[in-house]
Amino acid sequence: MNPFEPQLRVPGPTYLPDSIREAGSRQMINHRGPEFARLLERCTSGLRAAFRTSGEIVILTASGTGGLEAAVVNHLSPGDPVLAVSIGAFGDRFARIAETYGADVTRLSVEWGRAAEPEAVGEALRAMAGDGRPARAVMLTHNETSTGVTNPVASIAATIREEAPEALILVDGISGLGAVPFETDAWGLDVVVTGSQKSWMVPPGLAMLSLNERALAAAGRATMPRVYFDLAAHRTSAEKGQTPWTPAVSVFFALEAALDLMEAEGYPAIFARHAVCGAAARAGLGALGCELFADPAHASDTVTAAHMPAGLDWKTFNAALRQHGLVVAGGQGHLAGQVFRVGHLGWVGLSDILGALEVFERVLADLGRSVERGSALAAAARAANGTQARATNAVGAPG
Repeated sequence: MNPFEPQLRVPGPTYLPDSIREAGSRQMINHRGPEFARLLERCTSGLRAAFRTSGEIVILTASGTGGLEAAVVNHLSPGDPVLAVSIGAFGDRFARIAETYGADVTRLSVEWGRAAEPEAVGEALRAMAGDGRPARAVMLTHNETSTGVTNPVASIAATIREEAPEALILVDGISGLGAVPFETDAWGLDVVVTGSQKSWMVPPGLAMLSLNERALAAAGRATMPRVYFDLAAHRTSAEKGQTPWTPAVSVFFALEAALDLMEAEGYPAIFARHAVCGAAARAGLGALGCELFADPAHASDTVTAAHMPAGLDWKTFNAALRQHGLVVAGGQGHLAGQVFRVGHLGWVGLSDILGALEVFERVLADLGRSVERGSALAAAARAANGTQARATNAVGAPG
């Protein structure tokens, strides 16, 4: 990274490697010509492997939220009973989209900082069926950016299949997919959404979705209105190597370069790298006396949330961090001013986390906190070493 640039440690947009920045600056091509057709096919096939699916991949020129809206309007009809499992701000957003389009949404709201329990999801599905409203779909968040929690999607999906086998499983995978293990087909997920500006190391501008046969069948019955986000139009255009509307060509260039980098590194190595960074961030902040927000059993390896240090307000703390070149995120919703969030996803390594922790140490000391200098880095290094050893034993030597 450029030493003169600030350390961008927010949960997205993430840093861009030089090769990806350069790819995004390429000259335009005809988005109705053979060059774009090849580009679209390369990105689609690469994403299919990353999603771990044999299903269809659709790439929209939109933010991740646009992908969530597309997941709703293409697969549901007004009045459809839907269970929305929310563990934070982005789960609430997913539910709000469905409500806006007229779905009959039942919310299962989990205390922020905790993951959803499969048993609670099963109980909610049984209650809906008992009321004569069997769920047509269940909406889940894989990794909740607002709280730093990763849901146990595999076990939740297994419960859904047992309790409501006909229900579609719609998953917000925006801030986890591409950085941590994820199995679209093996977990039985019908629709999965991610966004280019997160783990993929690409500028904002693309939402990427996977659709299986169950999703395609549901789309044929769904009656919610859609024009720009009509996935059938995208699938028809893709047969000609095109998109129905003008695509963000530069972001496609960047995505192609990102997939090259990720495939060269290998996904097991990527997952191990993120596990190391997550463990280091949590251990280092803990050593500085920052109380972590997420349930340790479900702490995210892409973003860490921590309570504000006692007696400090967010504006003062944030301004001091920025003076030292460190940019982190504040809390969202009712957590505004109460927590801060450190992103560690995409183009990130242990040295980046250690550099951020060094700034935290310096700032806390400057603000009058009792800090043992070097304690955060030592704790982070120990956690990283232990996590790397476990990851290597689990998947073999990264590479």
